[in-house]
Amino acid sequence: MGIIHPPTIVPYRGYGTSAKVYLKGQVLENRPAFISNEDDKKRRNLKHMLARYLSTVIPEAKVEISFRGKKAMAETDESGYFSTWLEMEEGNQEYGWQTVEYRLLEGEYTKEVIKTGKALIVNPSARYGVISDIDDTILVSHATQILRKLRLILIKNAKTRLPFEGVKKFYDRLAGNGKSNPIFYVSSSEWNLYDFLVDFFSTRQLPKGPFLLQNFKSSLLDLIRSGGGSHQHKIDKIDRLMSLFPDLKFVLIGDSGQRDPEIYAHAARHYSDRVLAVFIRSVGRKKELDEELVSETLSLGVPMLLVEDTEEAYDHATSAGLFTN
Repeated sequence: MGIIHPPTIVPYRGYGTSAKVYLKGQVLENRPAFISNEDDKKRRNLKHMLARYLSTVIPEAKVEISFRGKKAMAETDESGYFSTWLEMEEGNQEYGWQTVEYRLLEGEYTKEVIKTGKALIVNPSARYGVISDIDDTILVSHATQILRKLRLILIKNAKTRLPFEGVKKFYDRLAGNGKSNPIFYVSSSEWNLYDFLVDFFSTRQLPKGPFLLQNFKSSLLDLIRSGGGSHQHKIDKIDRLMSLFPDLKFVLIGDSGQRDPEIYAHAARHYSDRVLAVFIRSVGRKKELDEELVSETLSLGVPMLLVEDTEEAYDHATSAGLFTN
């Protein structure tokens, strides 16, 4: 009826192989870019965070996706998401980050909208991949303490939130020489926080990787519950990565605050020959791992290690020969 504001495409980072690529994004009612600065006032940070959870999604929008001479059509669902798998021509040996173009097809409510995104084509020479949680693993979040968590979410921004000490050094070494080892950030944060995470990782110069997040939320109550849920989506996304990269081994990194030990134990049971190690950061009140869980994974040949800080994880990884010279 002409009352919808101009929409915008939010391309998420894609990933895949030279033969198959997964691409995803979302169409939202146009909203301002959430540009943050270290000296931003609390009111500005609060306004931006609320806006992320009050954005209007646009269903049934048609998007044309172009990548390496291939084109695909996708239509957004009731949450504004679109996604597709692109089957690629064999023989293309370009690896690393590649450009993807997204075009919103003209409709009754829009002029032409074109956005570019990136997709990581994993180099088959990678020694291993990394699957890492974000909250309380990389980013100090206090996820198990709701008031402290909300304070950080609402009044801090990507320039003022802090990583744990030593995280950059650890993840840079895991990424390997030439950053050829892919790192996938599988988190229970919502897609609402995608731009925040991109900004945070860029600000702290952490290795670039695809984000695999939880479904978009659209209410203030969802903001309060941010990062919660069953975490089943993490298992689903780990299974997808294992299936997409059948010859790649993985290092898994998480924390003890939520369900990471159980989720990574699931991965050890199903892919024991492909999980090199599990590192769990000790956070919150849960200072010990379930002994049966640790014994089970170890019997499968997968060490699950509880670490107090990043330096301890770094030392274990060095001893295990995970770093290249």
